[in-house]
Amino acid sequence: MKTYLMKRLLAMMVTLWVIITLTFFLMHSIPGSPFNEERATSEAVQKNLEAHYHLDEPLLVQYGMYLKSVITLDFGPSIKKSSQTVNEMLGRGFPVSFELGMVTLVIATLSGIILGIIAALRHNGMIDYLAMTIAVLGISIPNFVMATLLIQQVAVNWGILPVATWTSVRHMILPTLALATGPMALIARLTRSSMLEVLTQDYIRTAKAKGLSPVKIVVKHALRNALLPVVTVMGTLAASILTGTFVIEKIFAIPGMGKYFVESINTRDYPVIMGTTVFYSAILILMLFLVDLAYGVLDPRIKLHKKEGR
Repeated sequence: MKTYLMKRLLAMMVTLWVIITLTFFLMHSIPGSPFNEERATSEAVQKNLEAHYHLDEPLLVQYGMYLKSVITLDFGPSIKKSSQTVNEMLGRGFPVSFELGMVTLVIATLSGIILGIIAALRHNGMIDYLAMTIAVLGISIPNFVMATLLIQQVAVNWGILPVATWTSVRHMILPTLALATGPMALIARLTRSSMLEVLTQDYIRTAKAKGLSPVKIVVKHALRNALLPVVTVMGTLAASILTGTFVIEKIFAIPGMGKYFVESINTRDYPVIMGTTVFYSAILILMLFLVDLAYGVLDPRIKLHKKEGR
């Protein structure tokens, strides 16, 4: 177990380093500088600004300095907002994105699993067709389109809920629904297909022959194995939701990580771009690691120590 954990930790570190390296050099390969669009700045002033942020150094020197900042978890000041550091922006934005993401993840997971189970148990029935129609619509309609529809219908036409900002529970409803629709539909389809396969297994027939109740068969015997494909996608799904869906946060004026990332792209704020990218990548890698551990919990046949001998 210790050997497996050490190998995975090393692999996670190497993966994160590759992401940091690719992002750094791709970002700096774009012509121009963050100060090209500054008004009323002479060439001398622009050079002084680049020197202040070490942008006049050779690229490899800048790369080495940035690796040091990542290791020390100090991403430095923002170029466009010099009074703020990247760490401060992440500290303000991530809790908001995390709160929105956790609510969305719980709603999408629970509703998707329940919808998939009902569809599987009522296979080829009206409920199954209705559930899968909802799932197909959820997957087909992008979340930004869903957000626009919700704003127009619920907020503007009906006047039931507020459109934007982030000050109360009522402000969470529309962005949560817009974010949860797609993941819920994906989880529902995966759960349904997996449940249909599991329900045909011999051990399910044996459980039915023993006279076990349908609820006990589904919950204790079928659902645990049927959730393995769902767990597979939960790593990337959870990471993307918890770190904030940039477009949705922009549409609803939510002060999360998406706000800072979109602004940094538009203004070429290198420290903010790199800081949010590294932060997102670290969470994604961690989630994928937790998914591997979850396999062993859901399926006792999967043992981590077996992987050590491979």
